[in-house]
Amino acid sequence: MRPTTQWLGTVSATALIVMSSTPAMAVGTTAGDSITNNVTVSYEVGGIAQTDVTDSDTFTVDRRVNVDVTFVGGTVSVSPGENQAELAFDVTNLSNDTIDLDLSTALTGGTAANISNIEIYLDADGDRTLSAAELAAGPITFLDEVLADDGTGTQTIEVIVVGDIDVGAVNGDTFDVTLTADAHAAGAAGLGAELTATAGANTAGVDTVLFDGAGATDGANQGDDSDTGDFFVSGAQVSVVKSSRIVSDPVNGTTNPKAIPEAVIEYCIAVTNASGGATATAVNVVDDLPFDVSYLSAFGIFVDGTATVDDNSTPADPSDDIATCAADGVAGGSFSAGTGSGGEDQVSGGLSDIAAGVTRALYFRVTIN
Repeated sequence: MRPTTQWLGTVSATALIVMSSTPAMAVGTTAGDSITNNVTVSYEVGGIAQTDVTDSDTFTVDRRVNVDVTFVGGTVSVSPGENQAELAFDVTNLSNDTIDLDLSTALTGGTAANISNIEIYLDADGDRTLSAAELAAGPITFLDEVLADDGTGTQTIEVIVVGDIDVGAVNGDTFDVTLTADAHAAGAAGLGAELTATAGANTAGVDTVLFDGAGATDGANQGDDSDTGDFFVSGAQVSVVKSSRIVSDPVNGTTNPKAIPEAVIEYCIAVTNASGGATATAVNVVDDLPFDVSYLSAFGIFVDGTATVDDNSTPADPSDDIATCAADGVAGGSFSAGTGSGGEDQVSGGLSDIAAGVTRALYFRVTIN
């Protein structure tokens, strides 16, 4: 400030003081701008107007750093083994200055072994979905020269965080992925230095004040912000039980038949999708026949039948469960000789989609050699 003083002597009229200043922008005057305040004092002596006296004050607007990260949308449902599952975020520079933003991710919930390759991509077209072109552009680690938001939201930068869900993830697993944007100095190519609060008294230059609030994992007034998106695993929990029953033998017929050579055996293969999971699709059953039996082509192969599965002795051990097929399947499947890994004959067949809580069955018959 430059003070100006003039002794006024006897003043015959009250002095008139006029002050003016540069108007501020609605969402914050830009850092580095100069704000000048002018004052004019007019007066009279003996009824005669005297020369006005003036003064002005100029100061520089400091940098107020404020960053906002917002997860867009709700929890994202994923499947075990799904690659490049997507979470959409908005990153906005609410500061009164252009800044760079360092981007980072962290897994803040869930089993780390079941999610990998967490990366950030620029959502260039802003459609909240990663396109082939955006994927080909490669992952990013920072945003360069992010303009200060002008209140319209047009400076918001859309990004997509992707991750690969391991096939070992099971229904009900969740993965919390946090995106953090940290303010850095702009003005040069690449990521500038991290912005920190100016210590001590106000200086004549552009000081920095960290104005941000607390985010998902960061504290207030640290120059960064964070938010968390969630993956929820919706997987199928598929189990299979294979049982056999003696249909007939050449001595007893169907009355109390025994498992002797030339006896007819029916195999029942029950595939169950546990309740609460996702629908199992593209279900295909491949069964290797023992060398001691021969496929009974006269009976054929039936798919999409119903079956009941009963615990035999140990509920926690499915290996002793018993599957009983109803005779309500439809003809389907195929037999191929010698195509098994050890040269066994094979029976195979596709089942329709199996919703949660549903069992579908494949059954066929063989004779004992």
